[in-house]
Amino acid sequence: MDIGSKITEFRKEKGLTQQELAGKLFVSRELVCKWESGERRPDYRMVEKIADALGVPAGSIVSEESVIMEELSSCVPEGGIGDRRKAADLLNGFLRTLPDGTCDIFVRRYRFHETAAEIGARYGVGGNYVRSVLTRSRRKLKKYLKERVK
Repeated sequence: MDIGSKITEFRKEKGLTQQELAGKLFVSRELVCKWESGERRPDYRMVEKIADALGVPAGSIVSEESVIMEELSSCVPEGGIGDRRKAADLLNGFLRTLPDGTCDIFVRRYRFHETAAEIGARYGVGGNYVRSVLTRSRRKLKKYLKERVK
């Protein structure tokens, strides 16, 4: 079962409408609808807030590791990369192309599983800035891998 289905299931068990859940989370009903339909996916900190609002453990909706792995797997070309050694070499090569600050943010997220808020606090920047850096980095990684994996 995917995240959206689990959010829907727990929301209905709790007897909440999408609007009521949105109000508890200070987001729009449209965003809740997008989560539930799978059009958008909440980050793990939002999953924790959703779980709290629904009175369930966050892990019953999704594990943090699976959220992080899905973020990265969206960068891998169709057909995969090959073995672990090749994947590690490609990733290390990609990291060397990034500016130091961007590389640090990328590693903190995908190696140490820190949240955007935690990374932002570490570097004195906002979580939105960190999310933007990560989004741009994933786009670059996708392009980098597409050019090198045949």
